[in-house]
Amino acid sequence: MEGQLATLFTGVVVVFLIAVLLLIILYRVRIPSVVAFLIAGFLAGPSGLGLITNEESISFFAELGVIFLLFTIGLEFSVSRIIKSRRYVLVGGLVQVVSTIIVWTALMHITGMDFLHAFFWGMLISLSSTAIVMKVLADRMEVDSPHGRATLGILIFQDLIVIPMVMITPVLAGTTDTDISLAKLLIGSFVIIAVVYIASKYVVPALLLHAARLKNREMFLFIVIGTCLIVAYITSEFGLSMALGAFLAGIIISESEYSTHAMSSILPFRDLFTSFFFISIGMIFNFQFFMQNPLVIGELVLLVVGVKYATGTLASLLAGLPPRACVMTGISLAQVGEFSFVLATTGASLGFLAQDSFQLFLDVSIVTMGIAPLLMGLSGKIAVPLSTPLHRIVPDRNLMQETIEPGPEDHIIIVGYGLNGRNVARSADIAGVPYRIIEMNPDTVRDEKAKGKPIMFGDAAQGEVLKKAGIAKARVLVIVVNDPFGTQQIVQTARMLNPAIHIIVRTRYMGEVSTLMELGADEVIPEEFETAVEIFTRILYTYLIPTSEIEHLVSEIRAGGYQMLRSVNTPSYSFDNLRVLVPDVEIRTIRINDDSPYAGKLLKDTMIRSGYQVSIVAIRRDQQMIISPGGEEQLISGDLVMVLGSPDNIISAFSF
Repeated sequence: MEGQLATLFTGVVVVFLIAVLLLIILYRVRIPSVVAFLIAGFLAGPSGLGLITNEESISFFAELGVIFLLFTIGLEFSVSRIIKSRRYVLVGGLVQVVSTIIVWTALMHITGMDFLHAFFWGMLISLSSTAIVMKVLADRMEVDSPHGRATLGILIFQDLIVIPMVMITPVLAGTTDTDISLAKLLIGSFVIIAVVYIASKYVVPALLLHAARLKNREMFLFIVIGTCLIVAYITSEFGLSMALGAFLAGIIISESEYSTHAMSSILPFRDLFTSFFFISIGMIFNFQFFMQNPLVIGELVLLVVGVKYATGTLASLLAGLPPRACVMTGISLAQVGEFSFVLATTGASLGFLAQDSFQLFLDVSIVTMGIAPLLMGLSGKIAVPLSTPLHRIVPDRNLMQETIEPGPEDHIIIVGYGLNGRNVARSADIAGVPYRIIEMNPDTVRDEKAKGKPIMFGDAAQGEVLKKAGIAKARVLVIVVNDPFGTQQIVQTARMLNPAIHIIVRTRYMGEVSTLMELGADEVIPEEFETAVEIFTRILYTYLIPTSEIEHLVSEIRAGGYQMLRSVNTPSYSFDNLRVLVPDVEIRTIRINDDSPYAGKLLKDTMIRSGYQVSIVAIRRDQQMIISPGGEEQLISGDLVMVLGSPDNIISAFSF
């Protein structure tokens, strides 16, 4: 036994070394870590270097990885997030899953597969990879983009629908009497619902409160992990998946007021648990089977990508997204997901999914997951040509509903009505400058239009949308959307339609500035450097550097394309007029209270200036500001006095 454990431990160590090496290599080519884990598992598995050959060990890693993967997803589960994205979750998710199951079931049934197995294959193919898609969207800063929000909503629905899928798999397999199985599932469902309700309402919060009061980190962590394992065990006793129980355990804790602390406690383990799962999947990948059936696997991969692209595009189109965003959503969902492995493993353990079919599904799934980042990387470039047919099928239906006129000359067009867009519109209102807003969130358009805002729904990357907003007569175009590729297309289209318009773009990172400037943007404001400039400005004000010199410095930084801040190895910058004039002097605000010895005294009688070398430069009294008060000015309880002096002298003068 000791020899087996030593061999297993050695294999695990080697697996992690391989994974680290692959992570370093694949990171440079921007391929998600999930692919590295799959390859590492394959190399360590029976089909690779054969470091781990024990099937029980492999299945143990898979089960452990699935349990904790679903547990952490349950911890992050949020009812408010579902409500916020309800249109994408309920409409988009339902359409995508149901249509994929129908299409794939029909295709498999036509090829001769019986209906139940074809239906099960449809369920497997309908799910997409939350881990890969959200990782790529986050890396590309597209989570808050229209297609990012739609993709997230559909993925949430998929994560939820996998629960009933796991529950009905034993029924499809027919491993027990159907009536008994259904009754057991029904009873088990009620028991589990009761356990979840009682645990989330009374038991777990009380235990976590006790651990929090004792400030015992080990107790808190063990309660969190224990909840996961206990609920997983209960669900397994009713014939359900332990992974389902882990997901419900996560929900139990997520509904408590200690969910944030629980998540922070488990967060260091989340990536480790996820890596266990994907490494275990890579271990059972049969390369020999892949080489024996390359044509079949290749055809199925193309079919999976095509079907899921079509159903994802259809789902987002029915959810109200413009064609270009629909295409990008469809591409984002065009792969098989990690929950499909959970479902397939359940079917294989019940004998419902034959070993050859399981291996075929595994190979197809891993290939689709491997090419998913590459397809998503191309989505921004191919979205416009692919969306052209959709524009013909749905010819500007949203534009036809708009009643906004192009507006007067010299107006502003604001693309995106998030926080930045709202601030631009508010500033335009104050200045009395006319403007038009283009927004892709139909709920926002409906709400703001009811308030009388000049807002219209549409994708500003489409020329017709910009034309309706009056691009030909507009003076300024402000683009503030979280969609890097969409932003580039908007700039290019707008410059083509109106060569004289002044285009201002807000972006997140400096790396996008040069591309946008080449496409025709006049000004590009990168958030990361504007934040640095603002922080630096506040620091300079604290050191009492004159405002004119600060403004001169900021102007030179911006005029130089933020070059001063782009590298840590640029010490050659100098600003001759910039000097820290009074580094040992501060301005502080002090409140005069009732018990202050200065309350009721004249300034000349307080001896603050002569005794402590501290000057009172201003007094704020209610709504009145007294600048440079004279010696005859009386201090009153409640006054806010602004004093100038060294920190030590200020403390001495007001130490009472």
